[in-house]
Amino acid sequence: MKTDTLFYQLFQSFHTLLFELIDRPIAEAEGYKFSSAEIKEKAFRFDGIFMPETNDKPIFLVEVQFQAKEDFYSEFLAEIFLYLNQYRPIQDWQAVAIFAKYNSEPTPDKFCQELIVSGRITRIYLEALREETNSLGIAIIQLILATEKKAPTMARKLAQKVEQETNTELRDNVVEFIEAVLVYKFPKLSRQEVESMFTHSDLKKTRVYQEAMQEGKQEGLQIGKQEGLQIGKQEGLQRQAAMLVRMLTRKFGKISPSIKSKISKLSAAQLENLAEVIFDLQTTADLSAWLKEHLAR
Repeated sequence: MKTDTLFYQLFQSFHTLLFELIDRPIAEAEGYKFSSAEIKEKAFRFDGIFMPETNDKPIFLVEVQFQAKEDFYSEFLAEIFLYLNQYRPIQDWQAVAIFAKYNSEPTPDKFCQELIVSGRITRIYLEALREETNSLGIAIIQLILATEKKAPTMARKLAQKVEQETNTELRDNVVEFIEAVLVYKFPKLSRQEVESMFTHSDLKKTRVYQEAMQEGKQEGLQIGKQEGLQIGKQEGLQRQAAMLVRMLTRKFGKISPSIKSKISKLSAAQLENLAEVIFDLQTTADLSAWLKEHLAR
């Protein structure tokens, strides 16, 4: 799963996160609805759109860039103006470019300098975020940026921190993000390092842990007190499939056992393809059609 997929889920789950990043009052997040929109002419898609419910607030158009890309600004501006032409919003707009590091940003083209100087385009550099933070969303971003060496310790601290969270839905969401980052961003982590994220009693009650336990039991694996956390290649596929099912459940609501079964039969490449198109699927019928087409190959 690519970082833009993770950030889409982050913005969807933590509706104040963008405003924390751009150093705006968190209260401003109220009255905004997070979404995404495809630009038909070039099949562009923003990593996030924050649409205000009133006309006196600006639309925030968000793009996340982790790798250096020379034509970033020309593509971003093309995306912006094609969006404005296609959707004709009556609100003002602001663009937010989020870079992993300072060197992830290419030298801005001359034609966009005025937009940057005027504040029309806000630039955020994630490596500049403070290490100590009370924001769970920013803590997850820091985990995404972490090296493989530091990731286990950071994930463990974040798991311990969220253990105190009384909102069980939020706690489950954070644990899911920890798992997603470890699975997709740090695939070389050992089984023991991943298991160590789920040693706390409260975390064992979360949906993520219970699903992992159930998956393990179904496979007949017995691995001691951490039973249910599978090993090897099959473990990775099942985690990836389970993560996509959770994402689809957030998007569509209840997912039928039949669809879950079909997703579990997808190959690694097919699971990656599904992660790429998940934002384009509008209904469960679209999902069923996609699964039928790809399982037939």
